[in-house]
Amino acid sequence: MKGILAFPFLESRSDEEAMWRVKLYDDHQDFDCLVKRWQEPIRRLCTRMTGDAHRGEDLKQEAFLRVFEKRKDYQPKGKFSTFLWRIALNLCYDELRRVQRRHEWSLDDVAANEGRGVRMDVIDPTNPRAQLQRCEEAELVRAALGQLPEIYRTVLVLRHYENLKMREIAQVLEIPDGTVCSRMAEGLVQLTKLLEPQFGK
Repeated sequence: MKGILAFPFLESRSDEEAMWRVKLYDDHQDFDCLVKRWQEPIRRLCTRMTGDAHRGEDLKQEAFLRVFEKRKDYQPKGKFSTFLWRIALNLCYDELRRVQRRHEWSLDDVAANEGRGVRMDVIDPTNPRAQLQRCEEAELVRAALGQLPEIYRTVLVLRHYENLKMREIAQVLEIPDGTVCSRMAEGLVQLTKLLEPQFGK
């Protein structure tokens, strides 16, 4: 009975409180709660950064493994999410560099892999034509995003897909707010140039 009553309390802890317990006591229950809360956003981030649903899943698991390994480095003065986003992004950067070294990057692969098991948008199933058009447009945007340099892709993914504020992105990337704004602006310019031919503008 005692354990059952304690469970809702576990769920109500903030991310920072849970991670602090993970750091101090190697608390696996609190760590499991953090994984449940954050596994989907981290999977989405890794998939969008690499353009590959399977790699995104693997990197998500690697990110949480790395969080547990680095638990003693966690500092409670910042948000847990900043700590987690940073770890996941660093893993994505490492993976992208490995892929580029092996010459495995292919836009055909991006489009094929992102379509498998990755739900990017909620689409009205009663309108097949609109559904098809939105799927095609989303695929074009994801493929174009995959062509952007990492520094621009990162801010666009964090802002437009994960809804982080500019200040939060600056904290995750450890750069000034102004740099985030300039990267966002340049990223959008480059993305627009890539998409204009496909959208017939």
